[in-house]
Amino acid sequence: MLRSTSKNIDMSIIPRLSMRISSQMTEAINNQIAYEASGVHAYIAIGSWCERTGYDGSAAFFFEQANEEHSHMLKFIHYLNNSGVEPIIPAIEKPQANFDSLESTFQAGLKSEQTVTGLINNLVEVAENEKDRATYSFLQWFVSEQIEEETLFETILQKFDIVGRDKLALYQIDQSLTSIRSKVMTMGNDQQQPTAN
Repeated sequence: MLRSTSKNIDMSIIPRLSMRISSQMTEAINNQIAYEASGVHAYIAIGSWCERTGYDGSAAFFFEQANEEHSHMLKFIHYLNNSGVEPIIPAIEKPQANFDSLESTFQAGLKSEQTVTGLINNLVEVAENEKDRATYSFLQWFVSEQIEEETLFETILQKFDIVGRDKLALYQIDQSLTSIRSKVMTMGNDQQQPTAN
């Protein structure tokens, strides 16, 4: 009969050792870190254009989006660090700095979020294929987050069709972004809450 040797194991290293991830998953997460970093800069550039153009509500919206992307990037960095793997902090290319219209900034945002959704889904697929339960569980927050992000941009873009594209309509949309974000986030939180039996 085997005797337990747990007295000889430094228990502080157990969580780190049990979270080791494959080189394929590490590469995929590092690619995600690079995309999130690009997203931070892209949203800052869009916010800067909005601020220069006089769309103060949109500027605040996109600067907030940049903060969110930054926090997402850090989540991935912390995950790799806690898995005992070195994250790669990427160099960033200069993002697009000028836009044809306010509507085009939100179209660019939606396209970026759709790309992120695809990348997150690819990460989930790698985790499933490798039976990497820890990473799969970690990624579920991002799956839910991307549903919310796409819904947010789609909702804003619908406003251009409903309210219009003249100066008054653009002003109304620009001023309503905080309210739209709040409503979409509330809906997302409500959908994630377990129902009482």
